[in-house]
Amino acid sequence: MIKYATALRLGTAETEAILKRFTKSNLKHPTYQALSELGKVIKTIFLCDYIGSEDIRREINEGLNVVENWNSANGFIFYGKGGEISTNRLEDQEVAVLSLHLLQNCLVFINIHMIQSVLSEKKWLDMMTPEDLRALSPLIYSHVNPYGIFKLDMMERIPIEKRQSEIENPLHF
Repeated sequence: MIKYATALRLGTAETEAILKRFTKSNLKHPTYQALSELGKVIKTIFLCDYIGSEDIRREINEGLNVVENWNSANGFIFYGKGGEISTNRLEDQEVAVLSLHLLQNCLVFINIHMIQSVLSEKKWLDMMTPEDLRALSPLIYSHVNPYGIFKLDMMERIPIEKRQSEIENPLHF
């Protein structure tokens, strides 16, 4: 028991990793029961804080909205076969996931540039409230057509204007 408590206190082991050491036939072990009860106490404290604090509820809800928006965008981008990776071959799974990541990054990159382009005009920026700015997200995709015909001209660039501030500080968004 002491070695498990020490590992938890020092952060060298996670509670789940320690609990996995106990088999189904050993669930009556005092260490397992103590850690299980501790987990229940921590969960109860969190739920009390959650119920008692509107700020915590709002923060968690905002985080959930971001995750759901991200998952929705992923489902839109990765629409083939119902958004499921349909192979057991590790190499094919890796290619599918890396392709999804590439498309996600491209979508976010282009959207950020489009949003910057609109907000670089003073009249649009002046219309934005702090709440509007907080609600901006590069995870929009209603302007994307995943099924149509795409004409690709490698000799033509996307008309994204470079402002002097972007040239001087390319990582500033």
